[in-house]
Amino acid sequence: MLIKKNARNQVTLPKALLVRLPSTGYFEADVSGDVLVLRPVKVVEMVDIDKVRARLRRRRVRSDEVEKAVNWARENK
Repeated sequence: MLIKKNARNQVTLPKALLVRLPSTGYFEADVSGDVLVLRPVKVVEMVDIDKVRARLRRRRVRSDEVEKAVNWARENK
């Protein structure tokens, strides 16, 4: 399917392609060689970081445990 880039470097994704993907308003974009790759992403609502920190303190979660969990999550996408 041919898609044209306009003068403002914008493209319109055809509905025929979008209906085959999960419903989303956002895509992660990457270039691999000369190929543009778009991956649909789900945007989650932001949380109040102070509430998260308070909850972690109440549960006595240490910062090194948080770092370990984040690293694990990043490796297991």
